[in-house]
Amino acid sequence: MENANYEKSPKDYMGEQSAEDDLAAVTARTLNDILMEDPLMCDLPKNVTLEEVNSQIALQQGQSITVFIDRHNETTVPVVVPQRGSTVLDLKRAFRRNMSLKLAREKIYTKISWRYVWKNNWLYFEGQKLKSDSDLLEDLGIWNKCHVSFIKRLREKGIKN
Repeated sequence: MENANYEKSPKDYMGEQSAEDDLAAVTARTLNDILMEDPLMCDLPKNVTLEEVNSQIALQQGQSITVFIDRHNETTVPVVVPQRGSTVLDLKRAFRRNMSLKLAREKIYTKISWRYVWKNNWLYFEGQKLKSDSDLLEDLGIWNKCHVSFIKRLREKGIKN
């Protein structure tokens, strides 16, 4: 009974960590299998996040919209935002989350200065620059499956950005 209050050795912790890792892997595989069989969720990536599942459910229930953002290099990024009350800032934040997840899945670990991105680019929709972050998307005419693009932000003479 002398050794009843012994501390765990590193090997004991490694065994627990391995069991947790195994459980996490089994859970992830099971969740992926369930999602791949579901016709509404089969478009989601393999290592899906809870936010992505909730966004997909909101899309199917008509509570969210998909806005396609066309980037300079000809790639299009689908972004999901709530249908009612979403602003330009919400669209920018959703784009940021989408790009961060995409880069992490591709194992590209780089820091993006979003301040620099928005300082040097406008979001552009049907002839208008989306200048004010507080503008509602529905007031700008941005609905489901609309395409918004990036354009270079040029300095206007005599006006500071």
